[in-house]
Amino acid sequence: MAEAAEPLAAAEREFFTYSGPTKGVQYPFKVQYCGECSMPIEYCEFYPNYDKCKKWLESHLPDEFERLVSCKGEGEGGAEGDDGEKKKRQTRGGKGAVKAKKKSEPQGIKLATAKRGKKKMVTIVMGLASYDIDMKEASKFFANKFACGSNIQAEDEIVIQGDVKFDLFDILPEKWKSINEDDIDDIGEVKK
Repeated sequence: MAEAAEPLAAAEREFFTYSGPTKGVQYPFKVQYCGECSMPIEYCEFYPNYDKCKKWLESHLPDEFERLVSCKGEGEGGAEGDDGEKKKRQTRGGKGAVKAKKKSEPQGIKLATAKRGKKKMVTIVMGLASYDIDMKEASKFFANKFACGSNIQAEDEIVIQGDVKFDLFDILPEKWKSINEDDIDDIGEVKK
């Protein structure tokens, strides 16, 4: 037989009872969101680009900006410690966090082929991301242009099914004007 459940302790009963609205709080709450990170303004400090959020708050919600800054006790250089070093903030990964892109000089595009199976070949395009080209858009363009499969293999590498390396010498400068024909190198066949 099942035993009857023991009655809840007094503290647990108080936790589960509703005592009504809190005095001094105006209902319904009005939550203000940041235009930069799209989070409630209280959570902007956890955004990787907190400086951009601060600028947005200062220009669009100056009263809230002053309240947040005075609560934290930081001025314009409040993120710095006594020794002048910036404080380290923990950043979280996942969909919500925006990764800051590294700005680098274009280093040229490398084209290679690799065997897939016994008779099949794939073409590998490396270096498009250094030209600020959207990798998803480029992969979709190659798939439509060559009527084949195309996917992003690494951060800066697209694999196209088929041996289309020689067609890419003409297509890349035509599609993206920032690419010069002299920037494209053929590195031959590589092992995948």
